[in-house]
Amino acid sequence: MDIAVKYDIEVIKDEARHLVSKGLVNRQQPIYTLSKYITERDWPFFELELEKHEFLLRDRIIDLLSHEKWEED
Repeated sequence: MDIAVKYDIEVIKDEARHLVSKGLVNRQQPIYTLSKYITERDWPFFELELEKHEFLLRDRIIDLLSHEKWEED
């Protein structure tokens, strides 16, 4: 059975935070960079959720991380 995942904006933000913290993506890269880490099947749902919350694929990942916590300075 092939089931697509429904993405919530908070899940997307958490995923972006996780990828940034692992050093896989940079805060200054465009949001569409995240497509490398989302299955092709799920990407349309991911994209629709971003659009629903007025994010553009060319916006920077840092825009998703608006409430980022800093543990070290």
